[in-house]
Amino acid sequence: MKIDIVSVFPEYFEVLNLSLLGKAQTKGLVEVTAHNLRDWTHDVHHSVDDTPVGGGAGMVMKPEVWSECLDELLQLQPATIENTENIEDSADSCDTCDSGNSATVAVPAESGNSEKTDTAQSSAGPVLIFPNPSAPLFTQQDATELSHADHLLFGCGRYEGYDARIPQYYRAQGIDVREYSIGDYVLNGGEVAVSVMLEAITRLLPGFMGNAESIVEESYTGENALLEHRQYTKPAEWRGIKVPDVLLSGNHAKVDRFRRDEALQKTDELRPDLIEALDCTKLDKADRKTLMALGWEVSAAHPRKR
Repeated sequence: MKIDIVSVFPEYFEVLNLSLLGKAQTKGLVEVTAHNLRDWTHDVHHSVDDTPVGGGAGMVMKPEVWSECLDELLQLQPATIENTENIEDSADSCDTCDSGNSATVAVPAESGNSEKTDTAQSSAGPVLIFPNPSAPLFTQQDATELSHADHLLFGCGRYEGYDARIPQYYRAQGIDVREYSIGDYVLNGGEVAVSVMLEAITRLLPGFMGNAESIVEESYTGENALLEHRQYTKPAEWRGIKVPDVLLSGNHAKVDRFRRDEALQKTDELRPDLIEALDCTKLDKADRKTLMALGWEVSAAHPRKR
């Protein structure tokens, strides 16, 4: 997998050379390159931002600098968007981050011949990703999908963010553009969010983890995703606190059931929305019994709290 990251602080990503991600690069599983956005500026101050149109506090990252950078990394020719909808009218399609929603047509500025009028994407095409606190939440399902991509290109915003026309333009160019939030809070820049998404994505690559089984039962993983059960290690008693007896029994069936029930109980307490999303047809008799004891109705397609 090829990974490009664009930031005004590329040195931030030296941390990616550590631990498993660093080993994955050494083994050739991933190729990570951090680029300095200021390398595509042309003024003496290497400016990447300007004041907001319409007024307001802060600065907004300029589309001219981003476009020169992204065009080079995506191997695209500059283009002019014809018959474009204004940003307000296209806001709903941006919220879904679906590159297939764009109805605009890109015409190259230097040539009338364009082969990128169709926004349908193949799995082998590059995926352009911008962290954005106003975007849909990044989930384990997104990480799993993106782990199958050949090329990921992350753009790290700063200040008041990036000009809204940047993702709009590249969607119209046929690029699969995603905008994700990693939580209901605001950071100083996109670097932390990119690091979070990168770790979630790359650890799913075949050969990345030393033991592939270690990711099978994790929180949010699988079709009927739950929060993971609690974990313990030796000694069996520590400072007066004992591990549950069933985990010492050697009865693997009972251990599996205990962990499954604990996962259901923990999810019910902390993330009932995940319980509501379960497919009742794929719950076994013991699952149903546990959920009913927790106050859930399991006779319909999905559980409902009584």
